[in-house]
Amino acid sequence: MILSNFKDFPRIGRIIGVDWGRRRCGIAVTDPDQEFSFARPPIVAPDQSFDMPRAVAGMALSEQVVAIVVGLPLRMDGSESETTGDVRDFVGRLEMITDLPIFLIDETLSSRAAQDNMGRVRRRDIKEKLDSNAARVILENAISVARRMA
Repeated sequence: MILSNFKDFPRIGRIIGVDWGRRRCGIAVTDPDQEFSFARPPIVAPDQSFDMPRAVAGMALSEQVVAIVVGLPLRMDGSESETTGDVRDFVGRLEMITDLPIFLIDETLSSRAAQDNMGRVRRRDIKEKLDSNAARVILENAISVARRMA
């Protein structure tokens, strides 16, 4: 189920964060107390027939999470773009195969913040690590929002 109210955000239990991409989804996971978040290797689609929602749901199951947070790409003015629709489609398909609550959060500038947090990284490593670090930023932002609403 897709939940928009962060008052319903679980206060305890592992949460998975997703930075969606057509070919690669960055993944991050919290500890059970939601004090720390850890970037995981991204899920990379080998071809167009790859079922990304099923892969994310499988990762959520293997990580034993209680909720999923997905970054929603919005324009700087808050309006939706074509990519926003693609993410909403991904989340709709994900919702059909998992009973976990799914939260959407604005991911504006999360990749920039992730790159800043990564510090000096070899150019060839940026692509491999940036998406999951952006997922970590998305996840940390969601936890912060939920705690402010408590």
